[in-house]
Amino acid sequence: MAANVDELSEKIYSALGGKENIIRIYNCMTRVRVNLRNKDENITENLKKISGVMGVHIDGEEIQIVVGPGTATKISDKLTGKLKNTEAKIGDGKELHEKIREQNNTPFKRLLKTISSIFIPLIPAFIACGLITGILGAVSKVYPDIATTAMYQILATLGNSVFWGMNLFVGYNAAKVFGGSPILGGALGALLTHPALSNITLNGEALVPGRGGVIAVIMVAFLGAKCEKFFHRIIPQMFDLFFTPLCSFLTAGLLAIFILQPIGGVVSTALGSFATNAIHSGGAIVGFILAGIWLPLVMLGVHHMFTPIHVDLISNFGVTILLPILAMAGAGQVGASFAVYVKTKNKFLKKTVASALPVGMMGVGEPLIYGVTLPLGRPFVAACIGAAFGGALVASFAVGASAIGISGLPLAGATNNILAYLAGIALSYVMGFIAAFVLGFDDPPEEA
Repeated sequence: MAANVDELSEKIYSALGGKENIIRIYNCMTRVRVNLRNKDENITENLKKISGVMGVHIDGEEIQIVVGPGTATKISDKLTGKLKNTEAKIGDGKELHEKIREQNNTPFKRLLKTISSIFIPLIPAFIACGLITGILGAVSKVYPDIATTAMYQILATLGNSVFWGMNLFVGYNAAKVFGGSPILGGALGALLTHPALSNITLNGEALVPGRGGVIAVIMVAFLGAKCEKFFHRIIPQMFDLFFTPLCSFLTAGLLAIFILQPIGGVVSTALGSFATNAIHSGGAIVGFILAGIWLPLVMLGVHHMFTPIHVDLISNFGVTILLPILAMAGAGQVGASFAVYVKTKNKFLKKTVASALPVGMMGVGEPLIYGVTLPLGRPFVAACIGAAFGGALVASFAVGASAIGISGLPLAGATNNILAYLAGIALSYVMGFIAAFVLGFDDPPEEA
C-alpha cells in the first residue's frame, strides 16, 4: 500500500506542475485540496487520467483531488513534505492567501464552517456513545429484563457521557474557535447547565438548567470571547491576568442568564418542534423531499448548518430524526453508481466505481459523488431520486439516531429502528440503481 501511495503522490505532484506551481496543499477526509499559481485544463485532465484518482472537482481557485479516506491524508503529507524546503517567492504571503480565501468562501459558508468546526472534535465521542446507546436500545427490546442489570446500567451511563457533558465540551470548543480562552467557554457552558439554577426564581419563574441547549452555549461562548478581547484592550497589562477573566466571565455569565439563555431556549425549542412536527405530520412526503435535495445542499456547503441541529435534537429528545433521512443520500449514490458499473464499458470507470462503492456503503460518499455520478450528470440525479424513496420510508417510521458523524450502514447500530433504517438503505440502493439504469449516461471513451 505504501508503494502505491508513493507512486500516486509522485504522479499527482508531477501533474500539478511541481513545487514551482503549488501554493498550498491540505486535505479533508477523502480529498487532497490544492491551490496553484497557474491552473489550466491540461492539469485537470492529467489528474483525471491517473490511476487511483477517483475524481477531480474545481471549487473556485481550489482543485480538489478525490483519492479516498486515509489516502488523502497520506498523499497530502507527502506532497507537503516536498514543499517544506521551497523558498518563498516574491508575491507570496498574506495578500495572496487572503485573495484565495476571498474567492473560495462566501461569508455565509464561512459562518457555517465555523459553527461546524465547533462540533467536529466531538464526533468520535458522538460515534462511540451513540453506538453504545443504540445497541443497548435494540438489545433491551429483545431482552427487556437486561435493563435492570448493573452491567447494562454501566454501559448506559457510558453511552450518555458525551451528552451529559455536552454544554461543557461545546463551550470549550466554541470559545477556542471564536478566539477566547477555551476554559472560560467551558465554564460558561457549565453555568448554563448548573443544577443550582433550578433553585433560583426570576420574575416569578424558576430557571431551567440546560435551557437553550447548544444554541445558547454557542451564543454565550461567542459573547465571552468578544468580552475577553475587549477587556484585554482596556485593562492595564499589570492587572490583565486577574481582571480580564473575571470581568469577561461575570459579564458574559450574567448576560447569558438574563438574555442569551432565554433566547437560546426559544430558538432551540422552535428548531426541535419544527423538525419533529414536520416529519411526524408530513411523514413520507417530508422525508422524500429532504433526502432528495440533500446531495445538492451538500454540494452548496449548506449541510454544515445541520450539525448543531442534530446535536440539539439528541440533547433534547435522545435522537435526531433528521440524520437517518439525510443518510439515504449516500445510499442513493451507491445504487446509482452500481448501475454505472453495470452499464459502462470503460475499464477505468469500472475500477473507480469498484474502489469507491465499499466506502460509499460505509457512509463516505465523496469518491462516488466527485468520481462517478456528478461528472456523468444524470446518475447524480438518479442518486437523488433513490435517496428520496429511502428518505420517505425512513420518515414514515420516524427512525431516530443517537449518534452523528457516521452514515450509511454503520449508522444502523445507533438507530432506534434498525430494520426500518436498513429497509430505507435497501430501497435507496434499488431505486437509485433503477433510476440510473433508466436515465442512462454518456459512457466516456476509454482514454478518458
